[in-house]
Order: sequence, then C-alpha cells, then structure tokens
Amino acid sequence: MPSTREIRRRIRSVKNLAQITRAMEMVSASKMRRAQRNVLATRPYAERMLDVMGELMSRAVTRRGTLLEVREPVRAVALVFITPDRGLAGSLVTNVLRRGSRFLLEERQRGRTIETLAIGKKARDFLVRTGQPLTGEVSKLGDQPRLADILGIGSILRDGFLAGRFDEAHVVYSQFVNTLVQRAVIKRILPVEAPADPTGATFDYTYEPDRDDVLRELLPRFVEVQLYQALLESIASEHSARMVAMRNATDNAKELQRDLTLSYNKTRQANITKEVSEIASGAAALAE
Repeated sequence: MPSTREIRRRIRSVKNLAQITRAMEMVSASKMRRAQRNVLATRPYAERMLDVMGELMSRAVTRRGTLLEVREPVRAVALVFITPDRGLAGSLVTNVLRRGSRFLLEERQRGRTIETLAIGKKARDFLVRTGQPLTGEVSKLGDQPRLADILGIGSILRDGFLAGRFDEAHVVYSQFVNTLVQRAVIKRILPVEAPADPTGATFDYTYEPDRDDVLRELLPRFVEVQLYQALLESIASEHSARMVAMRNATDNAKELQRDLTLSYNKTRQANITKEVSEIASGAAALAE
C-alpha cells in the first residue's frame, strides 16, 4: 500500500493536471466559437456560388479539356487529407486518417494509382510514415487560415487533372455538424459536378463577356472555395473535439482526485489506528 506522502504527491499532480485541462478546455471553447462563425459566414457564399456554377454547368457545351470532364475509366485518383497540426482532439484525427486509408485501399483494389496531398501536420506525418506518394503538403496554417494559404494545393490539383496525371480528386476531412458531432467524410472536388439535388429554380443571370468565359474563370475558383470550406470545417471540428476531450479529461482527473483523497483518508486512518494500538499495547506491557 502506498504511503500517505506518495498519495499526497499524486493528488497534487492530478489537481495540477485538472487545472491544465480545464484551461485548455476554455481556450478551445473560445477558438471553437470563432471557428464556427467562420464556417457559418462562408457557407452562404459557397452555396450561392454552387447555385451559379450549377446553372452554368447545366448549359455548358464543351466539357472535354476542362475541369468538368468526366473520364471513364478512372485510372488514377488524388486524395487530399485535411487534419489538425496538433493532437489532443479525441478520435477526430484517427477517424479522418482511417476514413482516408480505407478509401485508398479500395482504390488500389480497383487497380487505380494514387497521389496524396496533406493539409496539416498530422496528415503529413501519417502519409510519410505509411509510405504514401506525397505530392504536396502545407501545415502551420493557424486557426484563421486565408484562402491564399491553400492555393498551392489547389494549383497542384488543377494542373494535375488538366494534364491527365489523375482522373479524379477527392478530399477527406472532418465535417462540422455540431459541438458534439464531427463526421469524417470524403468529397469529390474534381471533376467539378453540378449540385446533386437541384431545387428546380431558374435564374436569369447576365454574364459578361459571355457564359463560357465566366465558367472557365470560375471553375478554378470553385475548386479552391470547396477546398477552403473543407479546411474551415476541419478547424471548427478540431476545436469542438478538443473542447469535449479536455472536458472529459478534467472530469476524469477530478474523479481520480476524489478516489485518491478517499484512499489517503483510509490510509491515514489505518496508520492512526495502528499507532493507537501500539501505544495501548506498550502501556499494557508497562502496567504488567
């Protein structure tokens, strides 16, 4: 049985750990609210752009040689992993990496070649460790990345698709649903496809100089916006998952502190009882 000194030392350590996790929970809560605002602020723009792109793509005549070209059969694919730079976010990173790994395994079983790209340190380390063909990577983007920060990845995807190096490009990331739910999803961003569930509404837009030129200029921007939106979703998911993980860690530390305190009191009581018994035995021996 550990001594009371050892138990007191463990209680102090657990108490300090609880204070650290509590502080990290508060920091993550503050960052999560800001990240949620960023996601919600960009969603209307992305959705409106999707409407315009859907109307343009429905009237597009020339698709061959553009980002709209659907190639059959698909011989090569590219996959972008989006993860945080740091851990301590529960199972969020593991879920994204597992989802991406399963996708790569399925594609290889179909006989397709693979190219991978990484946004985030955890994704880069995983791809390097597992020996995946890493084409490009970017990390240390912080909590408020700019669209310009991921233009390099967007250019690699665009140029590789137009050059025929791969026939499809996908992105795997953690989709932000709410504070408690973050879902690892895979989304195809190349070739660009029209909205899956059109509303049936008609638009009377006037395009200058003409529809084809606008579509040609918007397609690369559309890919970049989709990639940027996925990055913002991942950041919001990261801080939400970290806040919940740190809250659970704080609760576990407090519960452990209570158990150690109870163990300390029992050990102290046993020591006192033992000392009293020894004193009584000594007094009885002297009396005899």
